[in-house]
Amino acid sequence: MAKRKSAGLSGLSSAALEAELARRAKKVGGLIRKHRRALATVARLEAQIREHGGSVSGGGGRVGGVRKRPKNDKNLVEALSDLLRGKTMSVTEATAAVQRAGYKTSAANFRTIVNQTLIKSNRFRKVSRGKYTTK
Repeated sequence: MAKRKSAGLSGLSSAALEAELARRAKKVGGLIRKHRRALATVARLEAQIREHGGSVSGGGGRVGGVRKRPKNDKNLVEALSDLLRGKTMSVTEATAAVQRAGYKTSAANFRTIVNQTLIKSNRFRKVSRGKYTTK
């Protein structure tokens, strides 16, 4: 048997409308209880985050608050220039070597940043595909 489309609430009797309102009111009560439990869970999680030194306010939703950029004595161009003086390295080798030399970064894509720096800076010369040295 094919199901007919409902005509909405306009086709219901007063008793059926009252029953529907009661059903919805009962549902709201359950949702409010569920909401309160969720808020309590969030409060517990926020307390645990604070216990571990984190922050849940500000920082664009990032746990721990505002991100601190690592401080380096030299900028990346200077660090790479010192590293590549008299040497030829691939981007991957230069990335690892500059970090071993003490350059700090929190970038997840640091190899890409090194690659762009080597391409764009006039201090470096491309020797072959992916291999760079200083000018």
